[in-house]
Amino acid sequence: MRVLSIVTNGEARFYKQQVRGLRERGVEVDSVEIPGNRPEHTDNPERRSPANYVRFYADVFRRSFDDYDLLHASYGLTAPPAVLQPNLPVVLTLWGSDMLGHIAPLSWLCARGADEVIVQSTEMAEKLGRSCTILPHGIDTERFEPMDRTESREAIGWDQDRYQVLFPYSPDRDVKDYPRAERIVEAADERLERPVELQTITGVPHERMPLYMNAADALLLTSKREGGPNAVQEAMACNLPVVATDVGNAEMHLRDVEPSVVSDHDEELVDGLVDVLSGGERSNGRRIIEQYDLESQVDELHRIYQRAVDDS
Repeated sequence: MRVLSIVTNGEARFYKQQVRGLRERGVEVDSVEIPGNRPEHTDNPERRSPANYVRFYADVFRRSFDDYDLLHASYGLTAPPAVLQPNLPVVLTLWGSDMLGHIAPLSWLCARGADEVIVQSTEMAEKLGRSCTILPHGIDTERFEPMDRTESREAIGWDQDRYQVLFPYSPDRDVKDYPRAERIVEAADERLERPVELQTITGVPHERMPLYMNAADALLLTSKREGGPNAVQEAMACNLPVVATDVGNAEMHLRDVEPSVVSDHDEELVDGLVDVLSGGERSNGRRIIEQYDLESQVDELHRIYQRAVDDS
């Protein structure tokens, strides 16, 4: 099978892992990325100029006449040339942010013209209102696994005598709502005997992320919106308790994870964080997240590809 894969960011970690897995299964994948300056963050892929998209759409349309079996469009803004070309069956992956805000109508319209649609959560599937497959990004459970907390803290230099709460993003990313995370941690700190530190991450190589997950006492996610936050799944793979706003697939993943909390109310998030920190227990997340490991995700994506080709 030969696939034309069109994306906003070909360097995104989950995308590169996905392509690698598909190629290991014998699928030829040619990636085409929207030209121009790549957005600083993948949750804002619409920053490129209209001229970039015109060139991109024309290139995709031209290449759809080449010897491909399938076209896979990732994110709503890549979808128009995919569903308008007349030659190839189309798989469309929606991330979550593309079903909100000013590009939502475009994503919804294009979803009607795709042969197969992939979404990240039950919430997205219910809103979409057409047949689709819920397929969150796969997690490398061999890399992300439980490790000794004391040794992990020594490796990254965190204080052993404080509660450590991990906010796995840059404070500058508005959609992640760092000020809310600060408020929640400050409120929890006032109720606990040991000090609580909020740790942010910027520019940390992905291969070192398991150390941070295992060094923390809890992961705090306060995002305003998400599709499928990988950090939640990575924390689960490390048995790190998660306290999160009800965004994307957080509730779907954490429904049976103990201890963990999902809520849109600050009071409940503070209460949950206090309970997690004072209890000091790791979660049962790894047992639950194993069904979403990277190998299983790529296997399912391969099956979706095959179904789209067979039905065309």
